[in-house]
Amino acid sequence: MEKTSGIRYSNLSIGVDEKISWQQSLILGLQHVLAMDVYVPPVIIASAVAMSATNSAALIQSTFLGAGIASLIQVLFFLRLPVCQGPSFVPIGALVGIIISDGGKLDTAMGATLIGAIAVTLLGLTGVYKYIVKHFIPSIVSGTIIMIVGLTLLPTAFTSNIYISTKALSMNQNVFLAFITAAIMIIFSMLGVYFSKFGRIFRISSVIIALACGSFAASLMGGLDLSSVASAPFFSLPHIAFINYGLSFNWSAILTMLVIYMVLLAETTGTWFAVSAVIEEPLKDEQVNRGVIGEGIGCFISSLVGATPLTGYSTNAGIISITGVASRRVFVGASIFFIALSFLGKLSALINAIPSAVIGGVFAVVCMVIMLSGFRVIKNEEFSERELYIIGVPLIFAIGLLFMPSSLSKDAPQLLQYLLDSPIAISAIVAIIMNKLIPAK
Repeated sequence: MEKTSGIRYSNLSIGVDEKISWQQSLILGLQHVLAMDVYVPPVIIASAVAMSATNSAALIQSTFLGAGIASLIQVLFFLRLPVCQGPSFVPIGALVGIIISDGGKLDTAMGATLIGAIAVTLLGLTGVYKYIVKHFIPSIVSGTIIMIVGLTLLPTAFTSNIYISTKALSMNQNVFLAFITAAIMIIFSMLGVYFSKFGRIFRISSVIIALACGSFAASLMGGLDLSSVASAPFFSLPHIAFINYGLSFNWSAILTMLVIYMVLLAETTGTWFAVSAVIEEPLKDEQVNRGVIGEGIGCFISSLVGATPLTGYSTNAGIISITGVASRRVFVGASIFFIALSFLGKLSALINAIPSAVIGGVFAVVCMVIMLSGFRVIKNEEFSERELYIIGVPLIFAIGLLFMPSSLSKDAPQLLQYLLDSPIAISAIVAIIMNKLIPAK
């Protein structure tokens, strides 16, 4: 099907530059909002530092606001890829430590993230990062990183969302919910493949249909609790800098966050390659550079509105592959939803009420799609013994770090602990080093 950009998209029903109605954009954007789970990092941080209910809600709202603004910045002006920004899991440990040492206040943490964001912006403005990508991340490395992104996220779908029990649902029930949600999403996605004329609507809305059906099944089991929606206010404000908290600067916290941001860039670059592979458009050097600038500006603004550091979400690549929808307008719609959620308490509560197993069913399939997108990138490489090691050794590191007991890393220096908590970053570094160390014939 020929799109407005003149490019033939073999796996997409709606291309990156295709114009669709704003009503469609909002509905399709909601799929990404529902599948991204952006509220999880602020919930973890809030519980770890024992925030009050009011401050916890404000942190979640600030996260939605920061994600929405940063996503608009990237989609419309800088990176211009179909990808949304969301809070990264990488800095959680560091931020918890900084907040606790600051007596539970956010001032020092937000000051450090603000300085780190400025450093990232300068890295993009100088043009250094595009040369790093060009000379150190060829297709075999980028494909390996994409595979590792999917591989390392997949266990989270099971351990945090599916293999759990709650007051309302047993583990067996959660496994069943995840299974039927994933099955419904796959069925409706494939309807769009086999019945292209009539099934397109099923494919592009397969995520929302699956989440709705999964939530309905959960309600039949007594596992859908909407009491939080009833009690949530219609309108409330997030906490932002200079109004609800100040900004203070500590050199130790700043140095820690500078290292964290370098890890974040490795993580977000993997996401960009994943999206690039799914939409079948190569990632240009200048595009990478603009993306780094956009990442820095987005994180700078997010720190001012009280949100933690943001990164591109690889979940978007999986949903694009499943639904076949890559229009940037959809991601503008998702950004608008994020911003609305930061002020609309009931809408935010409704999304948070979706059972975790239902989210897990979608998330597991998305991770699988991301992983195989990486394989698609490297499948045309000549698989000599050199390539096997370049691909295989980083995979060993990723799996090893995923299952590494906490007792093994607790005595390591703090900065090393932050790195060990990011299998994606460590594995990406290993892939780059292996590619440079092993000479080609």
